[in-house]
Parts: sequence; structure tokens; C-alpha cells
Amino acid sequence: MLGGLFDLNELEEQVAEAEYQMAQPGFWDDSEKAQAFIDESNQIKVLYETFKTLENSYEELTVLLELVLEEPDAEMQQDLEQQINEFAEQLDEYELSQLLDGPYDKNYAILELHPGAGGTESQDWGSMLLRMYIRWAEQKGYTVETLDYLPGDEAGIKSVTLLIKGFNAYGYLKSEKGVHRLVRISPFDSNSRRHTSFCSVDVMPELPDNIDIDIKTDDLKIDTYRASGAGGQHINKTESAVRITHLPTGVVVASQAQRSQLKNREQAMSMLRAKLYQLEVEKKEQEAAEIRGEQKEIGWGSQIRSYVFHPYSMVKDHRTNYEVGNTQSVMDGDIDGFIDAYLRWKLND
Repeated sequence: MLGGLFDLNELEEQVAEAEYQMAQPGFWDDSEKAQAFIDESNQIKVLYETFKTLENSYEELTVLLELVLEEPDAEMQQDLEQQINEFAEQLDEYELSQLLDGPYDKNYAILELHPGAGGTESQDWGSMLLRMYIRWAEQKGYTVETLDYLPGDEAGIKSVTLLIKGFNAYGYLKSEKGVHRLVRISPFDSNSRRHTSFCSVDVMPELPDNIDIDIKTDDLKIDTYRASGAGGQHINKTESAVRITHLPTGVVVASQAQRSQLKNREQAMSMLRAKLYQLEVEKKEQEAAEIRGEQKEIGWGSQIRSYVFHPYSMVKDHRTNYEVGNTQSVMDGDIDGFIDAYLRWKLND
């Protein structure tokens, strides 16, 4: 039985607790929080139902194996092998979801893209990564909200901030934090020379309101400006977009997703809380690493992955050494292999 691998009782308790909470008076008083709670409880139900499906499949395979052992049959054996392979893949995916046990792994993710130096070339690389993450999120059934978008001068992006909504979004995407490197023949170079471009990816969990992050009003510089969407669309005639600078740390956040300046300010403050929380976590990790005598780079210098389009095709993660040769598949959002390898690497780190 699979019960020894996963805590089925805990899942059952979580499902029952979620149903109890949703039945309480006043549950819909805050519709946004209520919807987020329902989304999370639905995902817990999916985990529970997936487990039960895996358990039934295991029992069926056990019976089929006994039949093949008692009465060997080539066709039946081939069918059994195929079912076992499919079961192993499903079990592996389920096991992966259980590795996400961090305090905010289940939360939505705030993902930022910042191309490095290099003008149009690096800005185009940023837009390619933007497309990759949106495709990945869509394949997961997540929704993507663009909180801030600054288009490139000629092509691509100067910066983008996304809110990716879905159960375990942060748990999966935290593997993407770091610098992503592209090597290719530049479409912007008339001499068809090979170029190397960099883009920084930052990932933070969207924090619940009850997380206490001390932010003093005097430490904030708040600017408003006219919002503009991707490709210059939806340009507001009023200064509804908000940019907040946290003076002690230099952290800058911006939001232009909402038509209301107040809503954008609330969203920007939520992003600032997430960033300051992340800085504190990284500070503690760095201090712990120094105590252990380790040298760990955090931030821009931590190049995590290379995407090589020329002179050969390969995407390689430098932390886990996981690599694939199908670069197009990766750019179309197939990054689960990298996420899987990272989570297992961290488990043994």
C-alpha cells in the first residue's frame, strides 16, 4: 500500500477542515480571500483524489502482476510494463508535489524579469523568458496577472512583474530565481554574430496579510505615473500606476495592473512586503552559510542556467547539472524537469 509514503489522514483532515470553513457564516465577506481559500482547498482535494487514484492503480497492477506470474503471457506482460511505466511517472509527479513543504510553498508567486546590459539583445531575451513562464503557468492551469510592464526600446522588455496564481506556484517557481544566460546568433546583428545575453529572474511568495513586516512610512518614497500595458496598450490618462522605493534598502516595486491608484498602491505594498521578507530570508541563509564556512552567491552573480542555441542546442542547469537538448520545448514552457531536479537537489543539499 502507498499509505506509508504519504500522509493520507492529514489530507483527509485538510479537506474536512476546508469544507467546514466554507460553510461558516461570513465566509464570503471578503470575496477575494474566500476565492483564494477555495482555490487552495480545491488543490488539496486534487491531491487527495490523485492519491486515491494512485492507490487504486497500485492495487490493480498488483493483481495483474500476479496473473502474469501465474500464467505468463507476452501480450499481457507488455501491457503490464506499459502500465507500470505510466504509474511510475504519475507517482513521481505526486511525490514531487510533496517536496513542497516550505512555509510559503503553497502561495502564489511574484515573478520579476530584469534583462541585463546589452540593450535590445538582452531585452528580447527577457521577453522570451516571459513567454516561457506564461506558457508554463498556463500548462499548470495557473492564471497570470501582469502587475508591471516596461517595454524595451526597440523590442522585448526592460522589466516585467507577474503575479502567478495557483496552488504551489511559489514552491515550483522558487527554483527559477537567479541569472539565466542565453547564447545564440543574434537576429539583431546584421553580421550574424554569436551573442551572450543575461536576464535576472526574481521570485517571491505572495505573503498573507498576517505576516508582520515592519515598514515605516518615513522610509518610503511613493511616485505615481501613467500606466502603459504590453506594447503600449491601455495607456491611462490618469496617474494610476504607483512606484514605491524603500529608502533603507533601495528596493523598488511598482504596480500598474489596476485602474485605481489606491489598488495599485495596495498591490505595490504587498510586493514590497514580499521583497523585504525575501531579503531577510537571504540574509539568514548567508549568515548560516558563513557559519558553515560555505561560499554561496546570492543575487545577480548566481548564474543558474544556460540556454545555448548555437553552435549546438542545450539547456543546462548549473546547480543540478540537469540538461536537455530540446531548446524549443523548454522555451515553450517545458521546465518541469528543471524544477524536479532542483527540488530533489535541495532535499539533499
